[in-house]
Amino acid sequence: MLKQVADLLAPFITELFNRSLSTGQFPAVFGEAFITPIMKKPGLDATTATSYRPTSNLFVLSKLLERLVVPQLMEYLSSADLIPPLQSGFRQGHSTETAVLRVLSDIPQAVHRGDVAALVLLDLSAAFDTVDHTILLRRLQLTFGIVQLTGGLNRTCPSGSST
Repeated sequence: MLKQVADLLAPFITELFNRSLSTGQFPAVFGEAFITPIMKKPGLDATTATSYRPTSNLFVLSKLLERLVVPQLMEYLSSADLIPPLQSGFRQGHSTETAVLRVLSDIPQAVHRGDVAALVLLDLSAAFDTVDHTILLRRLQLTFGIVQLTGGLNRTCPSGSST
């Protein structure tokens, strides 16, 4: 439906997105979502709430704005050397496969050099469910300069301007 009236709505959406980017404010309504419970694994007890994970369905405009913000945020994080070089998640050209290849390369090299090599594996599949959001927001502020404002998030650049 949005595509059918895109030519009429485009100026208004452009203005909304430009204001959001220039002020560093993410419209609060864009953070709202329809939550659908999805069974975590087949065979779990369907009557137990812990058997489900919430799936958020965001508004289309929220997703469009995210597509504009993510490249800018990634550029900022990369240019300020705020992304650890060995991080594989959420990076273009990196994946679980590149992380595994790195481990499969590092261990034999360490053994060849006579170093001690150990591999500890953790299942972090539900790690985000345990994140304290207050701590996460504080970490984003201290590490990356991203601060939460009323009704949105703001990134303060080293120069002091916001984007």
